[in-house]
Order: sequence, then structure tokens, then C-alpha cells
Amino acid sequence: MRQLSGMDNLFLALEDNNQHMHVGGLGIYDPSTAPGGKVRFKGVLEFFEKRLNKSKVFRRRLVNLPLGIDRPYWIDTPEIDVEYHIRHIALPKPGDWRQLCIQVARLHARPLDMSMPAWECYVIEGLDNISGIPPGSFAFYIKMHHSAIDGEAGAELMKAIHSLSSVDDSTQDKSAIIADREPSTIELLARTVGHRASMVGDTSRLLLDIGKLGLNFGRNYLQRMGEEPQPKSADEPKAVPGKAPVTRFDMPVSAHRVVEALGLPMREIQEIRSKVPGATVNDVFMAVTGGALRKYLGDKHELPAASLNAMVPMTTRGAKKDADVGNQVGMSAMPICTDIADPIERLNKVRRGSSKTKQATSSVGKDLPGKLINLLPAVAGKMLITKGLLPLVNLTISNVRGPDVPLYLAGAQMVLFLPVSIPMDNLGLNITGFSYNGTLWVCVTVCRQMMPDPAVFAQCYRESFEELLLATKKMTAAAPDKGAAKPGAAARSSKVSAAKPPSRPAVAKTAAKTAGSAPAAKTPVKAPAAKPAAKPAARKAPLQPPANRPPLKKVERKPLAKAAAKAKTGSSGQAGKAASKNK
Repeated sequence: MRQLSGMDNLFLALEDNNQHMHVGGLGIYDPSTAPGGKVRFKGVLEFFEKRLNKSKVFRRRLVNLPLGIDRPYWIDTPEIDVEYHIRHIALPKPGDWRQLCIQVARLHARPLDMSMPAWECYVIEGLDNISGIPPGSFAFYIKMHHSAIDGEAGAELMKAIHSLSSVDDSTQDKSAIIADREPSTIELLARTVGHRASMVGDTSRLLLDIGKLGLNFGRNYLQRMGEEPQPKSADEPKAVPGKAPVTRFDMPVSAHRVVEALGLPMREIQEIRSKVPGATVNDVFMAVTGGALRKYLGDKHELPAASLNAMVPMTTRGAKKDADVGNQVGMSAMPICTDIADPIERLNKVRRGSSKTKQATSSVGKDLPGKLINLLPAVAGKMLITKGLLPLVNLTISNVRGPDVPLYLAGAQMVLFLPVSIPMDNLGLNITGFSYNGTLWVCVTVCRQMMPDPAVFAQCYRESFEELLLATKKMTAAAPDKGAAKPGAAARSSKVSAAKPPSRPAVAKTAAKTAGSAPAAKTPVKAPAAKPAAKPAARKAPLQPPANRPPLKKVERKPLAKAAAKAKTGSSGQAGKAASKNK
């Protein structure tokens, strides 16, 4: 029996009719690797049932206190109805990528039954017409309430319910299961008294931390007084961005969702990262997202002059990364530089902004907001998020590192994994990345009213990634003496990988020939000033893990001229939202 932390309870408090606070994951599996080349639903049930004891999350059920006088408790149930929690459905014909995304979006839009252990799974068959995915493949969608698990714990849980080989040699855990009895009202009230007493000590420790923080700030200020003042650039990013501009994503969400996804090769993300000193994989991810939103909103004549800001969760877990401790996350607001057209300049500014935010967070302490929320009532914590943090941001961006080796479910190899996350009121767009076996899978979960054309946004995302990769390759050609590339690299053809076509997730490639080796430059030359951009060759079929890769049609984005008719509607929508915020 374990009481929810303040952060866990906050996710329960944020739940309402249209805003469901559960996270999900979608894996697609190739059954040809299983013994006999087939996987039946009964086999999936048996495989999963053997792994239920690997995590207490599967057995936990919520117990609320009378009148909500204290935070709820998780109790371990003695038995799990596996056939209730794991369900079997199939896509209608023809079973293509669009139908799979629609089905997952519908499942994700439904609330969980919190009177049961807070998770559900769906085995989805009929994936017979997704290019690059073998016919007969199946999908496995799992969703779990965010009050029970966070992103890091979810990655660990995913490893627990999979095997590292197509031949499953594990056996069911026969050890005794220690279940909790249902606590009485008197027992819950007694626990509440003890919890209130412990909060006195927690408050004292928090005040001590805040006092130490004030001393550190004062010491740093006195040190800076004797230093030469440093000139500040007008476009230098701030550690804490100001109020976010108004966009179509800053309104209450509806009950409907859309889901879209694409894949980016980790090898090429690392190549981009290596060309920009100090950049991280997460910086590249955020810069590509900023470029995609710049294209998407620009085509609709809705691009604000100021940059959009993203809410970025940060783990506060220690080295153990115990999945049994609930949510260990902090939040920060970072600009994604949608106001910058040049992809290299955008990445550099994102890098500087994230570095400043990390420094500010480090000085304050990543776990300080969590400690504060732990002492506040759920209503106060909810107000702190909705009134304090949400006005600073437009969307959520999260990136979780997953396994670098193939995983198997009942003998079937997992081809891809998509993290399906949470759109919230006034934060209706969520973009989450998950790296798996050499590919960063990017999943977009958004309110359907805010993005009725997710395939168009996926195309914008691919183009943003291609532009950044091409720009870094031209940096290599312009300054080979800086060690950014091997000798002669500029004379060779270089392949530019992008994401999947809108019909399904993939890792596409674009070939671009560079000119002969340029003479060595004494100073680094920015990509746009070096020479005119090389025109990329025609797109090739996307790279997929399976062997068959038939060519796919490219979704065309609306040109600016055709979107002009909608400019007035978009502007009036933003004005109406801004007016509602001023009330």
C-alpha cells in the first residue's frame, strides 16, 4: 500500500471529461520471427501473463479517501483479470496506416476505468496494407494512467514485458503474491493524521532548501559585482521565456484525438549533433520540431512573430531509475525558435536556450518544484500549472531514450514503437520522441479540432529534418579543415534521410549531390552564405525495417496563395482566444 506523491495526485486532479491523463505506447510486430511464423492472441495472453509480476504497476488499484481529505493510495490486488485488461480487435479492410492511426486515436481518447488497475492493452490485427510492414503483422497498444508511471519508468516497463530473443525461455514467476487488503475508513483517517504530521518536517526541509538557494544567489551576485559586465546580444535566449504567443493549440481540447508518426535515423541525428558543438540529441529534436511548426503555421498564415515555447519534462530520477516510485519529473519552458528560418541558426539558438534553462534549473534544483507540489493541495497544484506554467508554453515536447536492441513479444520482433501522449487544455499539441533500435520514432498526439490534417504536419516535419541535415552537410563542404568531415567528404555523394510518407511511419531518404571539394576556409562560413543551396534529387522510397519498400505518393502541402482565403478565419480565431484570455 503506497500513497500517491503530490505529482502523482496532480495528474489525477487534471483529469476531466475531455482531458484524460493517461499515456500510451503502440508497437508494431512482425510475427514471421516467431516459432512457426505465427502469433495467436492466446500466445500473447500467455506471454504477457508470465510478466505481470515484473512490475507492481499492473496490480495496483486506486483507493480514495472520504471527501478527498488526503491523497489516494495504491493497493495491490490479489488477482488480475487478464482478459479484461488485454483485448483483441482488428482493423477493417484494407488495414492501412491511416486506419491504424484512427483506431489508436479513438482508443486513446477513451478514459480508463479507475476502479480497476489503471491500464489497458489492445492486440490489433489486420495490418495488411501498410507499405514496408509485412502483411499479417499486428500492433500492440497499451495505455496506463500517468499517475502510476512517467516516461522513464515506462521505458523500463517496456523492457520488462518484452524478451531479447524470439525464443522465450522465461518461466512464470511462481512466488507468492503479497496483496493488500482493502483498508477501512478508520485506517485511512489514521494514516491521514500521520501524513499531516510528516508534512511539517517536509515543509521545514523545503524552507531550508529555499534558504540555501537564496544564499547561493546572493553569493553569485556579489561575485559578479566585481567582474567586467558582459555585453548581451538582443537575440540571446532567456533562461525563462516570457508569455507564449497565441496559436491554434492554446485552447480547450475536445474529446477527439488524432495520432501521426514518423521515424528519424539516429545515425543522422548524431551526424547533425556532431557538426554543432555542444548540441545534444534533444536540441536537434527541438530544432526540427520548431522548423516543422514554422512551416505548418506559416502555410496557414498563423505563424506568430515571436517564437513558440515548449513545455519540456525533465526526469529527476537517480541512477537506480526505480519504476516503483511514481512520477519523478520536473517541468521547464524552452523556446523552439519558430521565428528563425535558417536551420543551423535555429539549432544554435535552441542549444543556447536549453543550456541556459538547464543552468537555471540546476541552480534552483530539478526536484524543487516537485517538493513544492508535494506540499500543496491538489487544487493549488493544479492552479500552479494552469495559471503559472501553461501561459508560458504552446506545446509539450518530450524525448525518452529506449533500448538500442530489438525486442520481442511472444516471438514477434517489434519493428517500431510510438509513444502516444497527452494533449491538455491550452496545450493541445504533444510531440514525443522515443529511440528504439537505431531510430527516433516521433509521435504527434493532438486535439482533432486543432490539427485536422496530421499528415500535412508530418510532411512539414520531414522537410524540416531534411533541411537541417542538408545544411550541416554544406557546412562540412564549406570548412573541411575544421575537422567536421573526413577528407574528400565533399566530393562524395551524401544521402539525406527524412521521415516516413504520410501513409505510415518510415525513415525516408533524399539524395543530394554536393559540388567538388571547396578550398579550405580560414574562418567558419555559415551555410547560407557559402553558396546557393543544392537542389535535392527526387525522393526515394522510405527506408523501412522490412525488405519490401514500394514507392509512395508524397502529400502536397497547401501553398501560401491557396491558404490566403483562410487567413482571415485564422486571425479572427486567434483574436477571439486572446480576448477570452483578457477577460
